Amino acid sequence: MAVEIIMPKLGVDMSEGEIIEWKKQEGDTVAEGDILLEIMSDKTNMEIEAEDSGVLVKIVHPAGDTVPVTQVIGYIGEAGEVVEAGSAGQSASAAAQKTASMTVPQEAPQATETQAEVPADPITTAKPQGSGNVRATPAARKLAAKQGIDLSQVSGTGPQGRVHKDDVENFKSVQPKVTPLARKMAADLGIDLTSISGTGIFGKVTKKDILDASHATAPAQAATLAPAAPKASLPEGVEIQPMSAMRKAIAKGMTNSYLTAPTFTLNYDIDMTNLMALRKQVIDPIMEKTGQKVTFTDLIGLAVVRTLMKPEHEYLNASLINDAKDIELHRFVNLGIAVGLDDGLIVPVVHGADRMSLSEFVVASKDVIKKAQAGKLKAAEMSGSTFSITNLGMFGTKSFNPIINQPNSAILGVAATVQTPVVIDGEIVIRPIMQLCLTIDHRIVDGMNGAKFMVDLKHVLENPMELLI
Repeated sequence: MAVEIIMPKLGVDMSEGEIIEWKKQEGDTVAEGDILLEIMSDKTNMEIEAEDSGVLVKIVHPAGDTVPVTQVIGYIGEAGEVVEAGSAGQSASAAAQKTASMTVPQEAPQATETQAEVPADPITTAKPQGSGNVRATPAARKLAAKQGIDLSQVSGTGPQGRVHKDDVENFKSVQPKVTPLARKMAADLGIDLTSISGTGIFGKVTKKDILDASHATAPAQAATLAPAAPKASLPEGVEIQPMSAMRKAIAKGMTNSYLTAPTFTLNYDIDMTNLMALRKQVIDPIMEKTGQKVTFTDLIGLAVVRTLMKPEHEYLNASLINDAKDIELHRFVNLGIAVGLDDGLIVPVVHGADRMSLSEFVVASKDVIKKAQAGKLKAAEMSGSTFSITNLGMFGTKSFNPIINQPNSAILGVAATVQTPVVIDGEIVIRPIMQLCLTIDHRIVDGMNGAKFMVDLKHVLENPMELLI
C-alpha cells in the first residue's frame, strides 16, 4: 500500500510551504534517506528526505505549488501501483468526497447515461460535501468526487438539469489550474477563479494571485459602503517595501522573546593573548586533518560548551516549559550559532557539541554554517538549540545586547578584539581585549549565577590549553 508524503511542519509558526523542486520524478526508485524534494518555509529552503523506500508512484503537488502543512503532496509505493485521487490519508475534503461518492447505489454507468428520462432515482437523495441536493448520474458523481469538483457548480444538460459525465468533463476543461490553498482562499473571499490569470507554473493560480485580486477588489467594495478617501501620497524619496517571509518570522520571534523574557546583560573583558597564540599553533594541523580553518568563533564556541557542562551552570543550559511553570534542564549542549544572511538571520545548530573534540567541532560548525548560507538546512539542523552565540566582532562592534533565541535561557554576544592598554603587575601594557556580552533570562538565571558562568568562561578563554585536554 502506498505511503503518503506530506508537507512537513518545520516550525511552530509554519502553516504552509512552497515546493521548489522535486528531486525525484514519478516512476523513480526511492531509498529511505534519499532527497525527495526541496521546499521553502518561512526562513529558508530545505531538502526533504524520503522516510520509506519504494517507487515515487504519484506527485500530487508539482513544483510551484504552495501547500498547507500536513497535506499530502505525493506517494511512495510499489512499482506499477496506482494511487487514486481519493486514497486514504489525502486531504480531509478529498476523503469526504470519496465517502460521499461511495453512498451512491451501484448502477451500471452506461445504462444510467442512456436512461436519463427516469423521473426520480436514489441519486437525488445523495448529498456529497458542497454538492447539495444535485441531480447527477453515478458516472458524473464519481468523476466529480475523483476530480474534487463541487457538483453544485456544474450546469447539467440532462432533463431537469441533471448533470452528466460529459458536463463534469466540460466543466473541468474550462476551470483554471489552481493550488489548493488558492482555491480555499478564493472561496472564502468570494473571488471568481475564472476571472484571474495565474502567474504560477503553466498559468496556475497561486496564493499571491488571490491576494492581488482581493486587494484589487477591496477599494471597489469599500467605495459602495463609504465615500472614497483621498489616496495618501508618499513624501518624495519614500518607498514602501513589504516584509519578506523571513523578515516577518524574525520580527515575530524577536518581539516574542523581548516581550516575554525579563533580561539583563553582563559584559566581561577577555584577554585574547593566549587564545590567539593557541589558534596560531593549531590552525595548520586542523587544516591538514579536516580541510577546515579554525576560527575564533570555533574556539569560543567550544569554550562555551565546556563551561556549560559544569553542573553549577545547568540553568544557563535550560529552558522554561509548560507555560513557564517548569524548567527543562539539558545534560547535553546543542549550540546555536547565529548566521547573518543578506535578507535576514538564521541560527543553525551544532547538535551534541559537548561530545566533540576541537577538530570535530570545527567540521560540524562549518557544515551547518555553509548550509545556512546556501539555504540548504534541514529542519533538525535549525531547531533544538540549548544555548546560542552571536558574533559581531568582525564588524568592529565593541559591545551590544543580544536578544535571546527562545526557548534558550541565555545568549552570548561576541564583540570585537581591540588593542587596549591594561595594567599588569603595575606596568601598562597593550593587550588584545575582547568583550563578551551575556544576555540572561532572569526568570531562570540570577545575576550571581550568570556572573559565575562568565568568570569560568573567562578562565577557559584566557587559559585555552584546557580545550585540548
